Amino acid sequence: QVQLVESGGGLVQPGGSLRLSCAASGFTLDYYAIGWFRQAPGKEREGVSCISSSDGSTYYADSVKGRFTISRDNAKNTVYLQMNSLKPEDTAVYYCAKASVSCYYSDYTVSFYGMDYWGKGTLVTVSS
Repeated sequence: QVQLVESGGGLVQPGGSLRLSCAASGFTLDYYAIGWFRQAPGKEREGVSCISSSDGSTYYADSVKGRFTISRDNAKNTVYLQMNSLKPEDTAVYYCAKASVSCYYSDYTVSFYGMDYWGKGTLVTVSS
């Protein structure tokens, strides 16, 4: 049974940092594309970052490029999202997602092709 469990969210001041974790089970992490999307209240879902299964390439939305870093630990079957220089506009629920086909960068954002599982999310609030 596939499960994705996010953790690490919380309240942080602007300019601060957080590291999100996604513990995956029920599948082998590096066989699939995996990453993060977020959704803020009243806004559409936005792809944030992902790691391709084919060659481990990483992709980032323009809104987070240079500030966020995605990584994975295959031994722990865990994906991380290091978020630095956080801004109030980063406030959202962050979800970990698995894609059965691939992920890619297009039109300033990240997209998941064949997204088939995602977690329940973790809330990130950036506020002073």
